[in-house]
Amino acid sequence: MDISTAAKPHDRMAQALAEDLSNVNDLIRERMASEHAPRIPEVTAHLVEAGGKRLRPMLTLGTARMMGYGGPYHVHLAATVEFIHTATLLHDDVVDESAQRRGRPTANLLWDNKSSVLVGDYLFARAFQLMVETGNLRVLDILSNAAATIAEGEVLQLTAAQNLATDEGIYLRVVRGKTAALFSAATEVGGVIAGAPEEQVRALFDYGDALGIAFQIADDLLDYQGDSAETGKNVGDDFRERKLTLPVIKAVAQATADERAFWQRTIEKGDQTDADLEEALSLMAKYGTLEATREDAQGWASKAKAALTGLPDHPIRSMMDDMADYVVARLT
Repeated sequence: MDISTAAKPHDRMAQALAEDLSNVNDLIRERMASEHAPRIPEVTAHLVEAGGKRLRPMLTLGTARMMGYGGPYHVHLAATVEFIHTATLLHDDVVDESAQRRGRPTANLLWDNKSSVLVGDYLFARAFQLMVETGNLRVLDILSNAAATIAEGEVLQLTAAQNLATDEGIYLRVVRGKTAALFSAATEVGGVIAGAPEEQVRALFDYGDALGIAFQIADDLLDYQGDSAETGKNVGDDFRERKLTLPVIKAVAQATADERAFWQRTIEKGDQTDADLEEALSLMAKYGTLEATREDAQGWASKAKAALTGLPDHPIRSMMDDMADYVVARLT
């Protein structure tokens, strides 16, 4: 299949960046090796080679190429982004006590929590080594800040996820931390390593930020109306795990006293029956919160597309524009 006929924008981008992505994959395999602890490459390979889209590192490669960079350090930065992402997934699955990731058993299920946490720590360390090799202090600043912001977002989610006082503002702070921070860092460092003008670097940051928010809102919505075969999760997993995501936050904001008592029992107290998911879906339908959540995702996707307008006319820019549309097209 050639680039022009690939159905999905991330597939087209992967084809356009095939050589760079191959170099990233080689570098990832080289750096996830360990002479003394064979469990490290075992655990890492299980997740890194699980068929993920490599979306974040692709954005780093693509933005660097779009801004005229000839290499080689965009490959290091893309591998850094993927290592940070993989480390956070390993830690997340322990925190969430997850049994499935991308349709496969999680590393903590196949090995144990200790291995997942420690291998995640190893990948963070490898990420920082790769950053330093670029010799660019600004990209080190951007990516180290992103790593701290991701951790901060995850900790905020611990206190916010099961608290009915969590409103849309707090939800957005969590999403900006745990998801959008790495998207925006991935796109921003591509511009920085290419020496792009400051206003274009800012536009790349804005694109990544808005795309990441749209991506997470869409994921939260798909939990209630997605295809399990596509998402790798069962419908309603977030509800069963008592996660207060945007569709529920919108329903709680409009709830009657009886409805609020339902949300307190199921989300705050974790007292759930088999019939409660249907009741939750019924309440979300009553207030149109799934549709409202979809509109929010579309709004952020539009902001991402708007951020691209001042960037160079380039095939990658067109794919990034299409990617913003695709993130929300999954919801139809």
